[in-house]
Amino acid sequence: MAKYLLLKHYRGAPASVNDAPMEQWTPQEITDHVQYMQDFATRLEGTGEYVDGQALAPEGTFVRYDGEGRPPITDGPFAETKDLIAGWMVIDVDSYERAVELAGELSAAPGAGGKPIHEWLELRPFLTAPPTITD
Repeated sequence: MAKYLLLKHYRGAPASVNDAPMEQWTPQEITDHVQYMQDFATRLEGTGEYVDGQALAPEGTFVRYDGEGRPPITDGPFAETKDLIAGWMVIDVDSYERAVELAGELSAAPGAGGKPIHEWLELRPFLTAPPTITD
């Protein structure tokens, strides 16, 4: 089994086929979209392929160490994950091909007008071992 991270983006990926922003969807369209995601996760729980997943709020802050007792906080000017990542799901599957299959299925979540979004999802394998460094 190999773990993969599926990332849903607010922006930064190529435009989806059904590219209406969520703030323009009806309450029922949002409910249907969330239900699709929940049903997808429930089905993967049944097959043992679901690990975890969460939607992310748009708020966020960059923080870094900058000396004792003074972590700086910034809201820009660079691209921030709060602007890019809408949510994530971790799956544990037998192959890369299965991960691609599931990402494609998740991409079909309904959006505006109840039509599939066909959004681009980022699929990233978990690092299983640290990289080998040679001189």
